Amino acid sequence: MRSILPRSLCILSMLAAATSLAAPSGFPQPAITASANPAHLTMLRGNTRPEANAANDQGAVADTLPLEHMMLQLKRSPEREAALRQLIDELHDPTSPGYHQWLTPQEFAQHYGVAPQDSATVKQWLQAQGFTVNGVTPSGLEIDFSGTAGQVRQAFRTEIHHYLVDGVAHIANAADPQIPAALAPAVAGIVSLHDFRPKAQFAHRGPKPLYTYTTTNGTFHGLAADDLATIYNLKPLFAAGYTGKGQSIMVVEDTYLYTTSDWQVFRSTFGLQKYSSGSLAQVSPTGGLPCTNPGFQGKKSDPGYGDDSEAAIDVEWASAAAPNAAIVLAACKDTTITFGGLIALVNALNGPKAGLPSVVSISYGEAEAVNGEAANLTYYLAYQQAAAEGVSIFVSSGDENAASADNGNPAKHGISVSGFTSTPYNVSVGGLDFGYTALGVDPSIYWSATNNKAFGSALSYIQEVPWDNSCASGLVNAFLGTTPAVFCNSTDVTSSSGAFNSLLNAVGGSGGPSGCALGTPAVDGVVGGSCVGYPKPAWQRGVAGNPNDGVRDIPDVALFASNGFWDAYYIVCWSNPNTAPAVGGGFTCTGAPSTWAGFGGTSVSSPIMAGIQALVNQKTKSRWGNPNTVYYSLAKQEYGRSGSAACNSTTVDKFNNGCIFYDITQGDIQSICKKFQGTAYDCFIAKGDKYGVLSTSDSSLVPAYLTNVGWDFPSGIGSVNAYNLVMGWPQ
Repeated sequence: MRSILPRSLCILSMLAAATSLAAPSGFPQPAITASANPAHLTMLRGNTRPEANAANDQGAVADTLPLEHMMLQLKRSPEREAALRQLIDELHDPTSPGYHQWLTPQEFAQHYGVAPQDSATVKQWLQAQGFTVNGVTPSGLEIDFSGTAGQVRQAFRTEIHHYLVDGVAHIANAADPQIPAALAPAVAGIVSLHDFRPKAQFAHRGPKPLYTYTTTNGTFHGLAADDLATIYNLKPLFAAGYTGKGQSIMVVEDTYLYTTSDWQVFRSTFGLQKYSSGSLAQVSPTGGLPCTNPGFQGKKSDPGYGDDSEAAIDVEWASAAAPNAAIVLAACKDTTITFGGLIALVNALNGPKAGLPSVVSISYGEAEAVNGEAANLTYYLAYQQAAAEGVSIFVSSGDENAASADNGNPAKHGISVSGFTSTPYNVSVGGLDFGYTALGVDPSIYWSATNNKAFGSALSYIQEVPWDNSCASGLVNAFLGTTPAVFCNSTDVTSSSGAFNSLLNAVGGSGGPSGCALGTPAVDGVVGGSCVGYPKPAWQRGVAGNPNDGVRDIPDVALFASNGFWDAYYIVCWSNPNTAPAVGGGFTCTGAPSTWAGFGGTSVSSPIMAGIQALVNQKTKSRWGNPNTVYYSLAKQEYGRSGSAACNSTTVDKFNNGCIFYDITQGDIQSICKKFQGTAYDCFIAKGDKYGVLSTSDSSLVPAYLTNVGWDFPSGIGSVNAYNLVMGWPQ
């Protein structure tokens, strides 16, 4: 096998700072200049799941096993990549003549795809291996193909095996695939050769809190749409006519709703109909890749079991923030090995200009080091195209604190973030909780004892802290008068019958530095080896609190996302009888909202923030592409070099203030951490290091971050005063 420069270094060079280039014209020149020779191969590294290991291996699948709709990811030349990055900078620079001159999907395909000859060459090679090519995006960057496991073994030199992971059967490639070296200049990798799906970033309403306190409305406060409008100051925007009229909010899913009537009941019950009737459409976008109408995929036997609750969350709470916007649920059915939501997103960005959404919300995620280099690059390229076309992408930061590779379980893999949310071309939306209980504040300051006609009871903005459900949380231990090292190892936590067993987790709003967007870990799921993170975008540099770490940091902004940990949660109209039993059973939307389903998670905060951006778009009569360029500019003005005492979430005037962002300065996202080999939960933050430290008993970074003045990993810039954000947005 011929050795070549490590792929991560090749691709990183494409993502480096753009040089000053003239805008390209016409299709790019071919990168493939030689014939494919099966004797000279190169490996597509970063294309094997960490779960595909000897311990989980159940043997090879039959050669005849069909693998439907695999996706080959191609890459543009370094010169075109540099030119595109420069163009996107100019599109977002108000001093540039090209400001907001967004590309059409057709223009993007012509100038910033791959050479048609390269796409045709790769397509012909796939067909020569016996594969069926089902479709190619207009840019040529993605090729959909189908075949059998035997054909994959012959063409890509890797076997597909059965794996048993935590009692669940999966299939996946046993090793990184290989291709002829001649194709390497145009091919980045195969997006997936496995059936592991990304995680929906929601958390079901938790059990009755175990802490002794009294609230004004009983044990919990369930947020209605009216509460959201009060807390984040949406009501004066609605009164002024800024309700999302003329804007479309696309939520990306892999299933349709069980019933669209849930969305209608949500709106009518919470008084959103007074702003407009709104609209909801369920579509399966066309744009080069085959997209099968998924219908409803929420039955217990389906791989997407529960994903319909994600869809209900997204359409309802996006509508709560922008009640007059057109909500578009875009979904394609999951194939054997491809997440249907990815197909829907790629197609939506390659369709007609008139069909482009204003904003997009994505509530799924997977750790960078688990997702793999090829899949990470696919989301990077899709979001980059959206930014060039003026479409704003909002993505949940994750629900695993700073340990996204551990799926909410006690952390073993150190600090990690989701590759769905860590790109420089999307807004990463984090998760917060309300702080009054943890900080010993009377909740009656913030809540009325009775509901209004729209079931709202919030009185004002409510002080916020990071959402963190772990026994290692500093606020939890301060509240209980314990320490993480003692509390997390107590039988109250570690015993299955312990009073605090539900805290044996790494659950909360995610944040951290990009660490493995490119490259391959040396240890499965752990940032290391040849891993590198995305370079820090220029717009993120210089804001108070953001570390000088050279990489993209998440989240960017954060909103309430708790599932009732300290008190409150979001109310969702979700009446699917097939999946409701998984969380207690029998939810309907026929009674009082207090009997409806309850959720938290950054799955909720992302569509809400997308809705707020739709209000910005309506007010300014413009699309904004990547709005981070404005968010961070406004944050730099508000926070200066040392933060803004007037906009501290804990002390701010909760009724009348000029803050665009509320600075979250109390709390942390600190997770329980366990060694790879060992039994004690003995990996915690030490002696004030707010960025994570090496534990004396573990070789991995501790997944723990504290809040600080200005930007921080638990909350990003902070949460928002929507009225001040929209009215203070530059024209």
